Formats: sequence, structure tokens, C-alpha cells
Amino acid sequence: MPALLPDEEADVIRNRYKPDVIEGDMDSIRSEVLDFYIKLGTKVVDESHDQDTTDLHKCVSYICDFTSDLDKSRLCILVAGALGGRFDHEIGNINVLCGFKNMRIILISDDCLIHLLPGGQNHEIHILPSVVGPHCGLIPIGMPSKSTTTTGLQWNLNGTKMQFGGLISTSNIAKDDTVTVHSDSDLLWTISIKKSQDRLQ
Repeated sequence: MPALLPDEEADVIRNRYKPDVIEGDMDSIRSEVLDFYIKLGTKVVDESHDQDTTDLHKCVSYICDFTSDLDKSRLCILVAGALGGRFDHEIGNINVLCGFKNMRIILISDDCLIHLLPGGQNHEIHILPSVVGPHCGLIPIGMPSKSTTTTGLQWNLNGTKMQFGGLISTSNIAKDDTVTVHSDSDLLWTISIKKSQDRLQ
């Protein structure tokens, strides 16, 4: 956060944007960072006894437990830093999307975003060209897609079969401000994020 607001004192920014909760197995947080936020009143939930789920899974479960069913339908969880590191961590984060497929969870990196499109539903994706695109992709996850149909892409799919080892839709282009997708199975939607300097041009 301090890097985003270079004209302000770092401690002032850290005090203003403190997390409500820090949850996980605590294997990667420095003790002085943990102590700093504890003194600011941040709640710490140590889940080091659970080595069968990822930190992201633990955090999403925590959010689910404290969100009413009505609010869950409107909830969107943005996960920063979920991509671009170790491959096994990235796959673990994508696995969380599949485990909570009825929740809207978006994984964001400096380069792209990813979210799950559950199968059997009609999806309408609104594109803000000044922020995202044009490069995008649709990737079957968990099982092959026997039939995927899209509109709004440069290379639309029309009842197309997709599977690993066969065709998957990568390096596609979002041509319209609205993209529609229908598939018989779960797909990952990914689209590039424009760098701040690109947005200014």
C-alpha cells in the first residue's frame, strides 16, 4: 500500500489500511509484521494445525462462515497476488475456485485475472476496455467441455469441444464490450489487465 501512495508516510498508510483478520498457517509471515498488526487490533486466526487446505481456502471459508446467505449471493472476493509465483501455489488457488464454485472469486495478478464460469449456466461478461483485454482465454477445468458457445470474441466457439490434449481457447481477443459464454462444464475465464501506463495512453 505505501508504494501506491508515495506522498504519504508509510506508517500512516499501514494504520489506515490494516487487515481485519490475518488467517493461515503462519509459516510465511514475519513475527515483527504479525506483532505490528496485532497491536493495531487485527484479529489473528492461526490454522497451522490444518495442513490439508491452503491459506486461501482457509480465508474463503472464514468469509463464508461470517457472511449471510443473502449477502453471499452479492459477494465478490478479489484475491491479489494469487498468480505469478510458484506454480503449485497458483494451481492451489485455482483449486479454491473449483471448491467454492457458487461464490464469485477473482484471482488477480499484475498481468491478468481469472475466475470460474460454472458449467450449465449462461454467463455475461462485461469488458471495460480501458482496464482489461483484449487478450483472453477459456480453459476447461476438471473435465472436458463437450460443448462451449461464445459471442463477443474474435474467434467465437460454436458448440466447440475443448479438453487438455486437444483444443483450448487461448490467445483469443475480446472484440465486444460484452462477452457471453455457455458451456456444459466448468471453464476458467482469463483476460489480460492493462498496465497503468497503457491505460493513460
